[in-house]
Amino acid sequence: MTEFGAHQPVPAQEPQRAGSLLAAAGAAMLAVSVFLPWYAFKLTANGVAVAQQGLNSVAQQFGNSAFKGLVDNVGNSFGELTGRQVGTVSAHQALKVINVLLLVLAAIAFAVALMRLANPTQSGEGRGLLASVGVAAALLIVFRMVDRPAAPDNVFSVSLSWGIWLALLSAAAIVAGDLWPRRTSPKTGPTSIRSWWAGY
Repeated sequence: MTEFGAHQPVPAQEPQRAGSLLAAAGAAMLAVSVFLPWYAFKLTANGVAVAQQGLNSVAQQFGNSAFKGLVDNVGNSFGELTGRQVGTVSAHQALKVINVLLLVLAAIAFAVALMRLANPTQSGEGRGLLASVGVAAALLIVFRMVDRPAAPDNVFSVSLSWGIWLALLSAAAIVAGDLWPRRTSPKTGPTSIRSWWAGY
């Protein structure tokens, strides 16, 4: 029976399991994020001007007076389209190699995390593997944050969408899961009444 005032140590398996669960969740999110929007395309002022010029050219060649008047009315509101988002693309759509690498890294991280969950007593072995996988994924993602897809003829501007930020967060979760404390030291607290009384 536990004596009054004594503290019990926290089982080491609990923090190990929490770290493995975090890494597994990060790996799953990383795989999913490859198919989510990474880049958003917005119309630039040059793109709006090109579109307006093309519409005017069509109206001049093939339109009647009524159609030309309609084009003029539409053209007056073209300026409001500058900066408007017209579409998004995922890493799967925009990238050819890095998206595959990220899926491979996510699969490795997920498999290792599951093995650690199945054998919590051996989860400390090979520590650093998941962190290495997470860091490699993060470096690939940051590279594609800087090196964005090229927009044709400055018609569109390319900005980062929410999917790429989720991917970066997922890679960080993999690293954090591997660096999660492997054990919790027993907490020191007040001695039991019997030990305290024995000192007198």
